[in-house]
Order: sequence, then C-alpha cells, then structure tokens
Amino acid sequence: MASELTFRTAVLIAAAPLVLVGVACNSSGSAERTERTERWASTENTNVAIDWDKVNEAYKLADGPQDFEKRVNEIYEGSEVISISVADLDQKTQLVTGFFDKNANGAVDESEKIFAIRRELSGDSTAQYQTVGYGPYYGYHSPFFSIASGMLMGSMMSRMFTPGYVPMYQQPYTTSGARVADIHQTRSSYRAANPSQFQRSQSGRTYNRPTTTTRTTPGGGRSFGGGGKFGVATKGRAARLDR
Repeated sequence: MASELTFRTAVLIAAAPLVLVGVACNSSGSAERTERTERWASTENTNVAIDWDKVNEAYKLADGPQDFEKRVNEIYEGSEVISISVADLDQKTQLVTGFFDKNANGAVDESEKIFAIRRELSGDSTAQYQTVGYGPYYGYHSPFFSIASGMLMGSMMSRMFTPGYVPMYQQPYTTSGARVADIHQTRSSYRAANPSQFQRSQSGRTYNRPTTTTRTTPGGGRSFGGGGKFGVATKGRAARLDR
C-alpha cells in the first residue's frame, strides 16, 4: 500500500510542471489576443484627431449651415461625414451640433454627437461662443470666444447684429441624406486636389504635417502642437481661459 501511494505521488509531482506550462501558454495567448484587439480598435476612424481651432474658425466664417458643413468636413480627416444641426433656441442663443448620423435618420441622437457650439448674444453688438466635445472627443472645451459687430465673420454669425434680427433656425436645420452624399463627393474632390493635407497612417495619425494649433484626439487626452491657449482638453467641467 505504501509503495502504491509513493508511486502516485511521484506521478503527480512529475505532471505539475506540465500543468503550469499549459497555464502559462494560455495566459500568453490571451495577452496576445488582447493586444491584437487593442491594435485593431486603434485603427478605427473614431481615432482621427480633430483640429478644433480650425472648427472654431470655420463657424465664425461660415455663411450658413451648408457652408459650415463643407468647411468642417474638409477639416475632418476621417471617412465619416460630419452632419450638422443648427437650432436657434431663443432670440439670443444658437446651438450648433456636429454628429455622425450612423442610423441615417436625419436627427441628432445623443450617442452620435461629437461636438456642440453654443453661441449667445450678450449685447446689441457683442456675443460669445464656446465649443465642447462629445462621445470619442469628450473632454475638449474651447475658451469663450468673444465676437463683436464689425469683426470679420460670415453671414451666419453677423446676421444677428443686424437691426430687426429674427432667428432663422427656430425650425432646426439638419443635414439631409442627400446632403451627406453631396458632401462626401465634394470632400473627395477636395482631398484629391490637396493630397499633402491628408497623409495619414492606418491608425488615423497624420505624418509630415507640423501644426501650431490644438488637435485633440478622441477621449480628450492630449492637445498637440502648442495650441493650448486656444482650447483645453479636460476631464469634467469646462475650463475658461484668460484672454
């Protein structure tokens, strides 16, 4: 009996390293699969950085919602088309929302929002606006930009300083399905005519394009190129910067 127990113990001890090796292999395989998944996820278009300084300037110079659509989609380097919603909430406040219309219903769903610009008239000849990121761009907050009658701006903004101003978008404007197709076509032509601006890697990172403006990646984690005075990426509440 003692001899049989000794034999069984020896077998178990000999088998133990094999079990440990098997566990190590499974752990390594799991880690490798996780790494592959992360690498695949990082190549999605939602990892494309947005140049917020250019977006803020585009809103200031736009002559209307369709002009702003065109400008924003020429700035954005991903494959998706950014749809726009423009709504005048009251006599003094306008809300502009950029979103990926993934379900093609022509409406802003909360999960589709990528930014919102809120403009408020603060006097007869002064106003301010601020841009906030959402979804994959959550965490970006621009400073409050001051604007005044007489400054260089597009008619979409300057119209509010005209006598007898009546808000035009009490019935909100939203990018239609037909417009999405048009924007995609005109943007493709724009990119073909300006290839040096769109030299991206598979991960959405841009090569050979030094910039001095703020570029925030999804998640709001970083600002690029020394543009911090124009905007800030934060987690949580908006940060108002001194001008």
